[in-house]
Amino acid sequence: MSKDSDKGLDFSTITDPYAQREAEKYEQPIPSRELILQLIEKGGRPIGRKQIAEAFALESDEQLEALRRRLRAMERDGQLLFNRRQQYCLVDNHDLIPGRILSYPDGFGFLKPDDGGEDLFLSPREMNRVLHNDRALVRVSGTDRKGRREGKIVEVLERNTKQVVGRFIKEHGVQFVQPDNKKITQNILIPGGKGNGAKKGDMVVASIIEQPTSTSQPIGKITEVLGAHMAPGMEIDVAIRTYDLPSVWPDEVIEQVKPFKKVVSEEAKQGRVDIRNVPLVTIDGADARDFDDAVFCSKTPNGWKLLVAIADVSHYVQPGSALDLEARNRSTSVYFPEQVIPMLPEILSNGLCSINPDEDRLCMVCEMIINAQGQVTRAKFFDAVMCSHARLTYDKVSAMLEHNNSKLRKQYNAVLPHLEEMYALYKAMRGQREIRGAMDFDTQETQIVFAADRKIEKIIPVQRNDAHKLIEEFMIAANSTAARYLNRKKMPRLLRIHEGPSEEKIRTLKTFLGEVGLHMGGGDKPTPVDYMHLTNSIKDRPDAHLIQTVLLRSMSQAVYSPEKKGHFGLALEAYTHFTSPIRRYPDLMVHRAIRHCLQGKAPESFYCGFPDITTLGEHCSSNERRADEATRDVVSWLKCEYMQDKIGESFAGVISAVTSFGFFVELSDLYVEGLVHVTSLGQDFFKFDPTSHQLKGERTGVCYRLGDSVNVTVISVNLDDKKMDFDLVGIPRRGAPQSVEKSSKKPKHDDKKKSKYKKRRSKSKPGKKGV
Repeated sequence: MSKDSDKGLDFSTITDPYAQREAEKYEQPIPSRELILQLIEKGGRPIGRKQIAEAFALESDEQLEALRRRLRAMERDGQLLFNRRQQYCLVDNHDLIPGRILSYPDGFGFLKPDDGGEDLFLSPREMNRVLHNDRALVRVSGTDRKGRREGKIVEVLERNTKQVVGRFIKEHGVQFVQPDNKKITQNILIPGGKGNGAKKGDMVVASIIEQPTSTSQPIGKITEVLGAHMAPGMEIDVAIRTYDLPSVWPDEVIEQVKPFKKVVSEEAKQGRVDIRNVPLVTIDGADARDFDDAVFCSKTPNGWKLLVAIADVSHYVQPGSALDLEARNRSTSVYFPEQVIPMLPEILSNGLCSINPDEDRLCMVCEMIINAQGQVTRAKFFDAVMCSHARLTYDKVSAMLEHNNSKLRKQYNAVLPHLEEMYALYKAMRGQREIRGAMDFDTQETQIVFAADRKIEKIIPVQRNDAHKLIEEFMIAANSTAARYLNRKKMPRLLRIHEGPSEEKIRTLKTFLGEVGLHMGGGDKPTPVDYMHLTNSIKDRPDAHLIQTVLLRSMSQAVYSPEKKGHFGLALEAYTHFTSPIRRYPDLMVHRAIRHCLQGKAPESFYCGFPDITTLGEHCSSNERRADEATRDVVSWLKCEYMQDKIGESFAGVISAVTSFGFFVELSDLYVEGLVHVTSLGQDFFKFDPTSHQLKGERTGVCYRLGDSVNVTVISVNLDDKKMDFDLVGIPRRGAPQSVEKSSKKPKHDDKKKSKYKKRRSKSKPGKKGV
């Protein structure tokens, strides 16, 4: 046992308050982060790694290596600072703030502090030495002209951009990559001999070999040439690499799934409740490929019994296995207009875990007893083996239940009585939904339709019918039942939380509503019921779309977290995701937690596979946002490609967003969006009012407001930026858009520049399960 004679730093006999936590994670546990911080604080000065090891009497190679990794992690997380004398010292949180870099296309950025505090503004000069998503230690240096806290980067803690996807450019003997991700504002210099055969204009992947500094740009080398900029399918290849989406299965995963067969083994069916005789059915989109839920409903003396059977993914994906690690890494399936990147290999996602008709499948069942008022009065979960009696689509169910289609009713006569009971139950549950005030905004989703000649034929709105709403209501019931069950069992679990709007957003919203002659109840803290009453009151107004858009923008984003904060949008005190374990990792974790309870195990013995359940929630939330951003990028690219031959044509549209530099217009018949820049609005100075969402001319008094109907001409389409520019035709109108004659004028195009398309395979993203 050694001591630091100067300071008496001998912590080898001190009890680590987090020793049990460390022992659960590591075979040879080392001192916790908390104890290491206590040691350095007591020493009162920077201390080297050797001294830290001696103070804790760490001697084995395994312990020393574990300490090295822990100290590096604490340095990366901003808990410690490693100085030039290669010693560790504490970070003074009052002066130095660790956090993540958020970059913006105009060159400036912000530091998002780890502790959730106020963001710090970073000037373009400060941003020269970092890239988007890096982690850094920042000192508050003052305030900028807008009164925001401004920061100065002291240390870059972690580099998170290792490669960049972009366009290979050669100009005046200099070659570089122009990043496709506009949040990466610096070009990547490519030295001679590092181009890997790339040609000017090619889309490439560049690996960064030297990160940027305050005086130099990042330097890289080309590691992959994707092909010509306009090559078919390039938009998805770029998105996969830009957002670092895992799209290749590791060898370990491939080996693990090799023994899986196409049918469920008899051994796997043992010990489960046999419900194969229960006429469960799946109801999905016509083009769905994976079916992870089936439903059944029967009448009871006082209401109904509803069974929601969910594919038992947790039977096949064991904690800590290669499959589990890769599923957690992906966190979610990513749905593009022409293909899907699944969370699980196809043998599971489209095979063993897909509830195909007339095939035995393992499942976990949520059985709910629901009264005549649509309230769940009792519920239970159990493992079962099932067999789907029919594969139904939303349109078919709607035709049978809403429109009394005799041909379909005869075809599905065997399950029709149960479908009718489902419809009756749905109506009762809808009534309960309205009582509690769950929001039901009429948002417009679209679908890209591809023609046989491999070109986009049209973009159409997705029509939701009662069958969509029926399944959505049943899934919500199962999800909320699972959340209540795990809360009651005091289990570690991921909840789906949706916090109410902030006080600032409420003030802004109420100011806007006052300007359009509306009032929302609830004072400073309106409830979901207040939102519902307001949306019901505006249905017949011509500006209903405008008001609904503003209401939606006042909402926060739903995330995964163990905190009991409820779901504001659904007006539920407890909510989780249970119904889609094929495509969402949090659902898989909920299944494991429920089975843990069914087996009678204590909550303390449940391990989520991450340092803690909170970190897992942040990981899944982050990957969910990443998937959404990648999908939006691809859809924006496709829409721009679709509009390239429509330059010079005029269309009717609606102002969908207003900014200080202009307003965005969504074309009513095409469902694409473009910018009308403020400089094209005539000889006037336009003042932007963010509260009323409008631009108003000081001299003319002309006003452009969110929701106004306008006519525009398409003047340019930029595939690189995934943006379109419009020019205004005439003046804005309040209310619904009117059709406009398409202009016969078309600019001449070089036939060589016309876009090409590869065959699109339509795969759906089931909207019913994304609640």
